[in-house]
Amino acid sequence: MSKLEGKVAIVTGSSSGIGAATVRQLADRGCNVVINYSRSQTPAETVAEECRAKGVEAIAVKANVGEEAECLRLVAAAKDRWGRLDALVNNAGTTKFVAHDDLDGLAPQDFLDIYKINVVAAYMMIRAARPLLKASGDGSVVNVSSIAGVMGTGSSIAYAASKGALNTMTLSLARALGPEIRVNTVCPGFVQGDWLRQGMGAERYDATKAALEATTPLRRAGGPEHMAEAILMFLEAGSHITGEFLMADGGGHLAGSPLKAR
Repeated sequence: MSKLEGKVAIVTGSSSGIGAATVRQLADRGCNVVINYSRSQTPAETVAEECRAKGVEAIAVKANVGEEAECLRLVAAAKDRWGRLDALVNNAGTTKFVAHDDLDGLAPQDFLDIYKINVVAAYMMIRAARPLLKASGDGSVVNVSSIAGVMGTGSSIAYAASKGALNTMTLSLARALGPEIRVNTVCPGFVQGDWLRQGMGAERYDATKAALEATTPLRRAGGPEHMAEAILMFLEAGSHITGEFLMADGGGHLAGSPLKAR
């Protein structure tokens, strides 16, 4: 029996990619889930149906987590349905693909837009969820960051800086919210999927994937399911872990590979 059975989790940005893989794995463990989306309802409802087919309750809730009122509404949806919240995964994120040496490619507003979703939204979600997570007695937050925030790589300097800020915020909140709530971070490397292929362009995406498969210790370019496994490690088996970063990149940070973070 999983310790997550019968519990409730919110995963932001969970209609596709890492978020969808995470709610599916939570459902496999008997956890009821809130699937969050900001634009397209149909994919979110499809994921919710997949979770219900596994025997759990699941709801899809539209909310732009960059707005505080919608963060509060998202948490309220879990409270209204189940009266509790045990886990929060801050997965929603955004970026702008700009080469790091193209300093003119980023405007000040780009930094503000990226920080709003990648940092401020995670803070607002944690603040909104804090009372329910504290009442759980075993509340857990996992922030989905990036290897970019550790190594200064990734889709743009603004993105890398935002993920570095998210990592630092994880440390601050782990101190502030203990002992009732644990706060940890998963730092994915390259994640296979349409989002990254579209952002990088097919040629660069395929070249980076091939390089990772040839040079990383695990000879693998990760997929959403690998990142979800790392998130579940903190949620399911990390009762004595808080304020920690887990780099889920197949060991790419050890190999000096051309990592292009999510």
